[in-house]
Amino acid sequence: MKQLLPFLFLSITLAHGVLAESAEDKGLEIVREKDRQGIGWNDQQASLLMILRNRQGRESRRELRILTLEVEGDGDKSLTVFDSPRDVKGTAFLSHTHATIPDDQWLYLPALKRVKRISSRNKSGSFMGSEFAYEDLSSQEVDKYRYKWLRDETLDGKQTSVVEFRPQYEDSGYTRQMVWIDTEMWQVVKTEYHDRKDALLKTLTIGGYRQYLDKFWRADVMRMVNHQTGKSTEIQWSDYRFSSGLDASDFDQSALKRAR
Repeated sequence: MKQLLPFLFLSITLAHGVLAESAEDKGLEIVREKDRQGIGWNDQQASLLMILRNRQGRESRRELRILTLEVEGDGDKSLTVFDSPRDVKGTAFLSHTHATIPDDQWLYLPALKRVKRISSRNKSGSFMGSEFAYEDLSSQEVDKYRYKWLRDETLDGKQTSVVEFRPQYEDSGYTRQMVWIDTEMWQVVKTEYHDRKDALLKTLTIGGYRQYLDKFWRADVMRMVNHQTGKSTEIQWSDYRFSSGLDASDFDQSALKRAR
């Protein structure tokens, strides 16, 4: 009888899910798989059209370009340069993303001819009047968040896993994010952002994915809607280029002033 007890205990615990994978472990593994699927592109360039809409639907448009460098063992580096309209032409934003320490971010304002460092307390502020915050522009390193798998769900005909992200870094403007991850492409297709009072603040939808170099999925459009203000920002991506020889010198502070 004593020999049967361990077997019976194991059978009962498995039946009741005691030894099953926790929602936290499952969420972490989904995000790790997403991260594994997305590495190896080295560097990337793209052209962007940013469309800002106010509550009444009036639009303003900005053309910009972005350069991104994949960094082994740390977060990505990116340089964003505004080309039009005239009042923002030459404005440049540099970001060095990190996993467990605050991101380094700088903004070059050509009218003032100076570089402004974005403090960690201001990361929740609006980026150039858009509905994207500075922290939304950082690469999502795995160690920046705690995760919890919530459910699997079909969204627009695609199978997704819904995972809760809770920031582990200070001064975030969000208590949590609800993230829909397409488990065929391993890409984010929707994110709901909850503010510091845990009220729904914004929803980001990402679509028009295409595959490049037979491996890397990239979106054509990102739409951020602010439910509390009625404003929205749409970013249209085009002209993706990969492995063009960018290096760390293209992403230092002097690169901000060189950007044209």
